[in-house]
Amino acid sequence: MSEHGRLLLENVFYHIMSRGNQKQRVFLEDADCEKYLGLLKRYKKRYKFKLYAWCLMPNHTHLILDVRRPKELARIMQGLNLAYSRWYNKKYSKVGHLWQGRFKSMIIQKDKYVLDCINYVEMNPLRAGIKLAPLEYPWSSYRSRSLGEQTYLLDNPQV
Repeated sequence: MSEHGRLLLENVFYHIMSRGNQKQRVFLEDADCEKYLGLLKRYKKRYKFKLYAWCLMPNHTHLILDVRRPKELARIMQGLNLAYSRWYNKKYSKVGHLWQGRFKSMIIQKDKYVLDCINYVEMNPLRAGIKLAPLEYPWSSYRSRSLGEQTYLLDNPQV
């Protein structure tokens, strides 16, 4: 049975989620998060997408992207997730799938709702009980956005 195609639209943002296979942890130490963010930087440079929010949770990721060409979304995420999986499996002497199936994508209209989605993504560590304040969590875009830190990853949405 074949998978259904994704709805790809122009002039929208995408909320992307990738979950660890069987909800397993995909980030075991800080170096893993740093590697993923380094790969994200490389794919951002290659495909020239805008990144409006990100959060790396122990067993999944959230990204809010604005891609120049919607058909590139699959290439971006397949490349990013495959590159990280290969690195992770080599580092931890693992084999097999790291991610649970395909990444999930939800369309976000380019309006003020995107700000609610950014807030949702960046507050994930609080809802999960990992941290009590978003500034305490180093693996999301919250610190960069709230403190105005310049970063190689984060863009400001034009809504």
